[in-house]
Amino acid sequence: MSLDMSEASATFKHPFDSDKLHEECALFGVWGHAEAAPLTILGLHAQQHRGQEASGIVTFDGARFHSERRMGLVDSFNSEAILFHLKGAGAIGHNRYATTGDTILRNVQPLFGELATGGFAVAHNGNLTNAETIKRELVQRGSIFQSTSDTEVIIHLVATSKFGPILDRLIDALLKVEGAYSLCALTPDGLIGVRDPLGVRPLVLGRLGDAYILASETVALDIIGARFVRDIEPGELVRISAYGIESFKPFKPAPHRFCVFEYVYFARPDSVLEGRSVYAARKKIGEVLAKESPANADLVIPVPDSGNPAAIGFAQAAGLPFELGIIRNHYVGRTFIQPKQEIRDFGVKMKHNANSALVKGKRIVLVDDSIVRGTTSVKIVAMMREAGASEVHMRIASPPTTHSCFYGVDTPERSKLLAANHDLEAMRRFIGADSLAFISMDGLYQAMGEAKRFDDAPQFCDACFTGDYPTVLTDQDMGVNPRQLSLLAEKA
Repeated sequence: MSLDMSEASATFKHPFDSDKLHEECALFGVWGHAEAAPLTILGLHAQQHRGQEASGIVTFDGARFHSERRMGLVDSFNSEAILFHLKGAGAIGHNRYATTGDTILRNVQPLFGELATGGFAVAHNGNLTNAETIKRELVQRGSIFQSTSDTEVIIHLVATSKFGPILDRLIDALLKVEGAYSLCALTPDGLIGVRDPLGVRPLVLGRLGDAYILASETVALDIIGARFVRDIEPGELVRISAYGIESFKPFKPAPHRFCVFEYVYFARPDSVLEGRSVYAARKKIGEVLAKESPANADLVIPVPDSGNPAAIGFAQAAGLPFELGIIRNHYVGRTFIQPKQEIRDFGVKMKHNANSALVKGKRIVLVDDSIVRGTTSVKIVAMMREAGASEVHMRIASPPTTHSCFYGVDTPERSKLLAANHDLEAMRRFIGADSLAFISMDGLYQAMGEAKRFDDAPQFCDACFTGDYPTVLTDQDMGVNPRQLSLLAEKA
């Protein structure tokens, strides 16, 4: 399939977004509601921040499966023709931000296959760290892959399992994979939700009347008026069917290692994950950061929008005014046409502009969620200086990002991570700030309600900060997949 205009435009990233870590997926599932497809569209809308490249929905009407997949945002599903086609009281949906596989329609989830047990659709949030190794083995045995997504490995493992019932086949498949995953699967018999034994990626359960809902975040429940029931537990598999909800624990217990970066940046601030308010966690991070690394300044300014809650916490703890010194234009879309460099440089101000009247002559503290390659921070600091700020101090609401993520987060290779190759003073000089400080690892854990980080038993997955990967990295170690595919890296 050739890359059409809509697919090509989806690959372009705005200059201010290109230096962020990106979550790759959102999941949504519903069983037992006559309006399953419209509810799924709404649930994906609420989770659009988790993936903007493509969306897909599969429904089941009691006899047949129906599928629609689109490049771009969920808005493309808002048509009567699509809703008429997506019939049934069961549905699963997926927003995609690719970390493995190319940005093409055949990689858009949910993926679907006709198996010996009947139709099987699956949507995946995370990354399988031995997917390429397993894929090579399956291809040698005759499997034919239709996508380059690691999720398709699960379908092939389910299809080739020696077990009979679909639930046993899925468990058998998941016992063979490594890495991080939350899954929603749709079968003729019901809806299945699973979290990996470490619980790295989120998945929540909700209730809407007699229907059950699965979603990556609680905001997806809020938008449809569903009641939050609980988080799916690490290593738990739930099956929702005409008989209600069943819970299984088929995997060996493992230490809980939920992704701490969900609280720093990925999740929407109005979500509640693992019993913690994301907004409250980010605000607390700002408070701890202010105590660890104060600055002599006149104003605290967030880098919008992800830096807002941490900046509020920083300002309150420091006793400084919180002000919007950077104004964000929320109505900037993707641009397919890429003009000459001197015109393209204006793209930064299309989305963010300095509030010069406020900033001029002031000593300011800029609060951002993270620094990845540092290119965005350079532009932000320069923008503030051009607006007349007398001093620019940068405070980061996460520890230095020193390692790539292999669990479903789009990360540049380590050689392109600023903190992996420079000490603090070199980073400060690179971004052009008067001072630079990151929250400490213990400070981050303190903000999460923990005393500190314990090296022998960390409570979160924090590998991007520490290099402490909680699972084996088979593909990486064997050189099968030497680095995670990244949209932040140049395409071949």
